[in-house]
Amino acid sequence: MIKPTLLVLAAGMGSRYGGLKQIDPVGPAGETIIDYSIYDAMRAGFGKLVFVIRKDIEAQFREIIGTRFEKRIAVEYAFQELDKLPAGYSLPAGRTKPWGTTHAILMAEGVVKEPFAAINADDFYGQQAYKTLAQHLTSGTPDYAMVGFILKNTLSDHGTVARGVSRVDANNYLTHIVEMMKIERDGTGAKDTGPDGKITQLSGAEAVSMNFWGFTPALFPQLRVEFEKFLKQAGTEQKSECYIPATVGELVTSGRAKCKVLRSSDSWFGVTYREDRPQVVESIRQLIAQGKYPEKLWA
Repeated sequence: MIKPTLLVLAAGMGSRYGGLKQIDPVGPAGETIIDYSIYDAMRAGFGKLVFVIRKDIEAQFREIIGTRFEKRIAVEYAFQELDKLPAGYSLPAGRTKPWGTTHAILMAEGVVKEPFAAINADDFYGQQAYKTLAQHLTSGTPDYAMVGFILKNTLSDHGTVARGVSRVDANNYLTHIVEMMKIERDGTGAKDTGPDGKITQLSGAEAVSMNFWGFTPALFPQLRVEFEKFLKQAGTEQKSECYIPATVGELVTSGRAKCKVLRSSDSWFGVTYREDRPQVVESIRQLIAQGKYPEKLWA
């Protein structure tokens, strides 16, 4: 049986957080969130790691993150650079913002040849989520997958967050997904403020994407098509981004892909803002106390 690959999206510096948050320690022995993600992935049966990073953070990233895994599992790198664009397209003058998660995943096409999961480097998804997705990826199905989390359990107390708010059918297949960029708590629910200032009220019970996806390599040519469409429409803008939830949503609604929404009972937590970090540290401490993780991941 082919073991799936874990694709870790780690090119962002975390502008709202400040600093290279992917390598901030949160565990008692100096572990990062990436350490816990890879620990969970390895015990769920993943066989290879691919980090999507930028060339300018490569040396620091390899030293602090990459080297600790290279003796335990196959490790490869892919690089997300602003000027890595399809033929016929060029970087707009003055653009410094990355092109988004669709572009980041597309950068791994040359090194990912097996079913794979794609995750954010700064999100903690939990052991059960990896097991559930690994089962899907090794089942032989051509269907893509999204691990869905409950919106109210993914909000920050320190600012707005971006989430892919989803709708599913009776068979738990994705039918629609909307990337909402400024979601915050609102009473017992939540609300999103759109770019035009329009408020969308949310119950908080919605299934949302936390960018924990399962794909096959059939995705890559589809991503190229969708990314080129994005560049035609918004490629001259300074801050436009092509997000993977919107891309998958387009593939689903146009009938070019099916995406199963898998549910995890684990709690998600992440570091969107620097003020979120103490809560992450405490959450990990509690999981260690419950026996779900050892005091030191890498003995």
